Amino acid sequence: MKIRKTVLITETVEADEFGVACDPLIRMAALAVLDNPFAGIDADDLSELFEMGAVLGDRLASQIMRQLDGPPTGYGKAAIVGSEGAAEHGAALMHPMLGKPVRAAIGGGKALMPSNVKVGVPGATIDLPLGHKDEAWAFNYIDTLTVAIADAPRANEIVLCVGIASGARPRARVGDGPR
Repeated sequence: MKIRKTVLITETVEADEFGVACDPLIRMAALAVLDNPFAGIDADDLSELFEMGAVLGDRLASQIMRQLDGPPTGYGKAAIVGSEGAAEHGAALMHPMLGKPVRAAIGGGKALMPSNVKVGVPGATIDLPLGHKDEAWAFNYIDTLTVAIADAPRANEIVLCVGIASGARPRARVGDGPR
């Protein structure tokens, strides 16, 4: 696995969109820019990416946890695949092996980790979905963090993102489950 760089993004929200103060919410994302070994190749066996996902899941979640002050409540994952790759390459990184090391690093994770993948160009944004790590129906925790790296992904790269949240959306008022 060839990693060109990693990026750590921290967003601290102290007021909602109307300027009303709220408990601080920290959203963090750790991103890795790596060579796509399948760029330009039509392959059916993507298991090499499964293994890379497990290694990166541990590495990225650990980077976040070293910086996060307190326990996380939410998590998510996303990938942007460069134009010589396929969305399936990003999916192979995120599924099926990335989740287990992320759950180990954050100390929990009963709920599915929400995900998003797309093919994009350098500087493309992606909405990294976030959801409660243990309660899939905790609507107040369904959120996003928009991330991008100015020079990635190059055509033969993938940007892999792992996200963590410290709480619910600012002033969330939707509820915690189906009615």
